[in-house]
Amino acid sequence: MKKKYSLFIAYLFLFIFLEYINKVLMFNKFGGLEFFYPIIFAIPVCFILTIISRLGSLKVNKIITIILMFLISFIYCFNYLYFSLLATPFSISVLELASQAMDFTEIALHVINVDLVSILIIALPFIMFLIYQNHFNYERITLKKTGLSLLLAIIFYVGAILSLNLDKTKLYSAYNLYYNLDAITPSTDVLGVFTTERLGIKRNLFGFEEKILLPDETPEEPSEEPEKPVSYNKIEIDFPSLILNTKDKSLKSLYEFLNNETPSKQNEYTGIYKGKNLIFILAEGFNSIAVDEERTPTLYKMIHEGFNFTNFYSPVFLSTTGGEFQATTSLIPTQEILGLWRNSNPTISYALGNAFKKEGYYASSYHDWNYKYYSRQKTMPTLGYDNYLACKNGLEKEMNCNWLPSDVDLIDTTFLKYANNTPFITYYISVSGHAPYNFLGGNSIASKNKMYVADLPYSDAVKAYLASQLELEFALTDLVNKLDTQGILDDTVIVLVGDHYPYTLTVDEINEISSYKRDETIEVNHSNLIIWNNKNMEITSSKVASQLDVLPTILNLFGINYDSRLLIGNDIFSDKEGLAIFSDRSWKSDLGTYTASNKKFVPNPGVEVPDNYVENMNLRIATYFTMSKVMIEKDIYKTLLGE
Repeated sequence: MKKKYSLFIAYLFLFIFLEYINKVLMFNKFGGLEFFYPIIFAIPVCFILTIISRLGSLKVNKIITIILMFLISFIYCFNYLYFSLLATPFSISVLELASQAMDFTEIALHVINVDLVSILIIALPFIMFLIYQNHFNYERITLKKTGLSLLLAIIFYVGAILSLNLDKTKLYSAYNLYYNLDAITPSTDVLGVFTTERLGIKRNLFGFEEKILLPDETPEEPSEEPEKPVSYNKIEIDFPSLILNTKDKSLKSLYEFLNNETPSKQNEYTGIYKGKNLIFILAEGFNSIAVDEERTPTLYKMIHEGFNFTNFYSPVFLSTTGGEFQATTSLIPTQEILGLWRNSNPTISYALGNAFKKEGYYASSYHDWNYKYYSRQKTMPTLGYDNYLACKNGLEKEMNCNWLPSDVDLIDTTFLKYANNTPFITYYISVSGHAPYNFLGGNSIASKNKMYVADLPYSDAVKAYLASQLELEFALTDLVNKLDTQGILDDTVIVLVGDHYPYTLTVDEINEISSYKRDETIEVNHSNLIIWNNKNMEITSSKVASQLDVLPTILNLFGINYDSRLLIGNDIFSDKEGLAIFSDRSWKSDLGTYTASNKKFVPNPGVEVPDNYVENMNLRIATYFTMSKVMIEKDIYKTLLGE
């Protein structure tokens, strides 16, 4: 009789293989000590799974083992697919997003199609197990061996926990990621997929107070003798008193951080649009590669004949809803934060609808898809839009809401609903630029505009993307004409920002049409921000900026009083350093670029980088992530601003 192998070996091999492959595929790492924690935390799990797989009869045990092997493989496969799609690992916090199936299903199928080899590699251990399943021992485990296995599981688990103390000093050390930080990408990299998922489930069930690790920086002191009076974007908040009287550690740390922050200065552009109307457009899949002087003259004009932001980024944070949250709140979205936003009805005082309503503006929002998509029936009121009209709450009676809807129809249908209610703040969420980008598989907008791109020298996916973005061009042209006819063009400012880059296109496809070669972490997110008025001056800004900076920039341009310390982003025209933050905690500043996956900082040519600059910036960004969560979770705006 041939010797039967222990199921423990099968489970351990499965975890080692899957953790290694995920490291390679997600973080491009092929070796090193960083594999230590995923493996050592997997060992006690393997003992437990072995016990579970040997509690019943031979037949039952074999079935249970196959199911467990499949589920584990599926978790790793799904995690990789999710990462490929949205540049962030999967977390249990995102399950609410899963109900928005249309936003992911076709795109996920596209990712599987273009990266089927990786999926098959991840599935390889499970396939091998099915082939050799009869070579393992499924006999019912004895009570003695059960006790021994449990003891070994406890010993290895305690050993794994104690090993976390080997390094407490680094920001994203295993210790900090396990106990202090909710940072899913670094955690997946350092602790592994399975441990990160386990921590996510635990934190969702029992809560988690993330620790704010304050950067070791000296706050900027205002000049004692300024050449002229300086005004700051701030209000009076008694942070010292709050610090003294607050027992909550996370709140106390947050107040200490905010108290030490230097608010942004007002500048020559402060209030230049005061009293004007504002139309804010969150453009689906919009990116700078879509803009061409001849093909999209209106977009080109708005970018180059107004404020031209040459270093602007729209980082992917969980698809459209993440881009929306960044641009409308100037806070960082994570899976947990977006869940809190949907479910806790937080006060977000400086969101455009809320901020402009206080100035007497008529606030309304429009979306040419399901009004419940991303739970917008809950989030629109938090942004200040009580007048929210979309498909299935009334808009379908006035326009065709079948997939894909037309942004031109959206403008035509809704314009007169707000145009006579000046001053107004109008928020449009577009859809026509949505993936998948093809002419055959369901993108009716791309097919509609195919004639305009048919002769371009690009792949079909790129041409379909450009065709879909033409609908945005036509909608903007229509909007400008309507504003002109209404006689309010000169008194209206149009702001347009993309929710994310077209992430179903490969980097190679994007580089077919990009004016420079882009990488897949930082530069793939490079885009345009439009802030345009018919009487605009032509100003070029090369400062690094992102969606987080859109809100404070608008508030400053419209002369709306706000406290810049309570937002993550900054007014682009302020003297604050430019910064773009990405979902994996990579970042780009005016001084250089930091890539989190390899922990390398590349300074810009000719710049002088201060001592400890990278370390302090990483700490600052970690604090920004935690601050964003605390601001929403504990309703800080209501506490600080009394609203």
